[in-house]
Amino acid sequence: MNKFGAIATVVDGIRFDSMKEARRWGELRLLERAGEIRDLHRQVAIQLQGRDGPLLTRTGKVMKLTVDFVYEDRRLNWATVYEDSKGAVTRDYEVRRAVAQAMGIEVIET
Repeated sequence: MNKFGAIATVVDGIRFDSMKEARRWGELRLLERAGEIRDLHRQVAIQLQGRDGPLLTRTGKVMKLTVDFVYEDRRLNWATVYEDSKGAVTRDYEVRRAVAQAMGIEVIET
């Protein structure tokens, strides 16, 4: 169990940080098989950019936001969807999501 009470779960040999994330993966796989979504990926890192280039952490690493799932949705005319399964929203996540939104990347939470 992690500090937010999430229990790591293994499904199809893939380790997920929570049962909620594992359950959503199963739902998305079904949608992919049905042809509603395509090009499904998990744990996708988005490099965060500011006006003058990449944002850096205090240690000089490029700051990133890692979302649980990225896919293209037929119902949205094959637009790319960035999705994160959240149980507890941290301040750090809120800031990174806001930067991604300023970059034109809308992250939906499930």
